[in-house]
Parts: sequence; structure tokens; C-alpha cells
Amino acid sequence: MRPTHLCLAVLVAAVWGVNFTVIEIGLDHFPPLLFSALRFLAAALPAVFFVGKPKVAWKWILGVGLALGVAKFGLLFVGMDAGMPAGLSSLVLQIQAVFTALIAFAVLGERPTRLRLLGMAVALCGVGLAAVDEGTGGPLGAFALVIAAAVCWGVSNVLTRKASPPDSLNFMVWVSTVPVLPLLLLSLLTEGPSADLAALRALDWQGAGVILYVAWVTTVFGFGVWGWLLRRHPASTVAPFSLLVPVFGMSSAALFLGEPVSALRWCAAALLVGGVALTSLAPAPMKASTASVRPTAPMKASTASVRPTKASTASVRQATDHAPLSDAP
Repeated sequence: MRPTHLCLAVLVAAVWGVNFTVIEIGLDHFPPLLFSALRFLAAALPAVFFVGKPKVAWKWILGVGLALGVAKFGLLFVGMDAGMPAGLSSLVLQIQAVFTALIAFAVLGERPTRLRLLGMAVALCGVGLAAVDEGTGGPLGAFALVIAAAVCWGVSNVLTRKASPPDSLNFMVWVSTVPVLPLLLLSLLTEGPSADLAALRALDWQGAGVILYVAWVTTVFGFGVWGWLLRRHPASTVAPFSLLVPVFGMSSAALFLGEPVSALRWCAAALLVGGVALTSLAPAPMKASTASVRPTAPMKASTASVRPTKASTASVRQATDHAPLSDAP
């Protein structure tokens, strides 16, 4: 990877990590569900008029839009508003790689390798330590909401893998059109029209800047550059940079928000990031149906010889999915 491309990959990870701190600031200006709706509205407009028509079926756009936009980001924003620290949120969300692998096994029949199972176990130990640390100084209910957000992220990753979008930026912009109305409706029902109107009337430059950052910088710029890098380098080269997201997330939260980072939390971070690395970067699992095929005839043997290419393609998609749709949060 060229030095300029290396710098771009680190920049995207930094943008996505700092995004958690920006979200924390934004929650001081908006109710969480309204904030999430405004984020997707700004990400979709005016970009939707410039990225061209959708390149996948609408069922995938709707499915990912609901799982990622409404469920994942709705739960994340509500969890952070309920007291989940920004830095810890950036760390705990990485457990989505484990949920992605588990859901892919249940839905797609992808059998995890032993190395991947080891990575899941290590990552879960990291989440357990983080829960113990959070239980001594924060609400466990908010922690559970962020875990639920990671589960929904795993669902959206599997849906994205099934959709196989040829253009990640085009896909993400069209996905951003889906959550706006459901999130607005949920906000009106749960947060109330008076709270929403009060937040909109009090909109200032800082609030507008927060929306533009989480929409244009993390979504449009982040995914645009990430997709550009994936088209020029193997996914196994690009995907590991997403592991820097919690490093930037925890560091920026400590620097700008004054969030303390205990020794126990650093241990949790080391375990979770290490486990996610094993889970995400281990060799691609074989589908159960593929593993059961016995190449008895010459034609079957020749077909089996082609399968590594398909496996490598699945590996590319998987590494792409494990990167924050990452958009980051």
C-alpha cells in the first residue's frame, strides 16, 4: 500500500473513531432518535441525486436500512444518551464481528474455523471485562442497548453480504434514505413533538456542524474513501485498519470529553480488539453444504479446484462487511 493510501486508511479510522465523541456532543443538542433521523437525512440529501440509481434490489436496501439505520443506530444513540460513554461505545460495538460470524453460520451455513472460534471467545471475554468495568460506574441498561446495537449491525452485515453491492457508496446513500421516516415517527411517539421542536428551534452552529460531521464526513467521505481503497487493495490489507476505530474513539473521548480510561478498560480493549482481529482476519469459513461435497468424479474435482476463488471472493466480502458500515456510527 502506498504511503498516501496508508494515510487515507488511518484517516478514515480516525474519522470513524472521533465520530463517537461527536455523537456524544450531538446528544446534548437533540433527542437521540431525532438526531439519528437528521443524520440519515443529511447523508441522503443531496447525495442521492448524484450517486445514480440503486445497483441492488430494493429488498436489500430496505432490509439494511431498517436493520442498520433504524435498529442499530437507534439503539446506539439511545444507549449513549442513557449514559453509555462514547469511548466505551466505540469499543463494545466491535463485538459486531462475532455476531456477524454467528448469524452467518445460522443463516448462510458458514462454519467458523477454530481460529475464528478462538477469536470469538477472546472478544467475548473482552466484552465481559468491559461490562464489569462499566458496572462499577455506569448504567448496565445502556451497556445492553449498545450490545443490542452490535447484534443489529451483525444482521445488517449478513444482509449486505447477500446483497453484494458493487458500489459501497451508492449502496450506503440509498440505505440512508430508508431510516429517516421510521426514526422521525419513533421520535414523535417516544420523545414527543415538543422536545423535537424545541431541539430544532434551538439549532445552532455547533448542532449543525455535528449533523454535517456524522452525515457527510463519516458517511459520505468515510465510505467513499473506504470503498475506493477496497477497489485498489485486497480487503485483507484494508480491513485491519478498522481495528483502529476504538483506539481513536477511546482516545478522543478521553481528550475532548474527559472520559476516564481505567486499567480494566484497557485490558478489555486489548482482548476485544485482539479477538475481533482473529474473528475478522481468520481464513474464510466454508459453507456447510460445500464441506459435505465429496469430489468423487473428475468433473467434481475440477469444480472443487475452482472453489478457492469463490472462497476468496467470500473472504473479500466478509472483510468489507466487518469494516464499520463501520460507517461508522
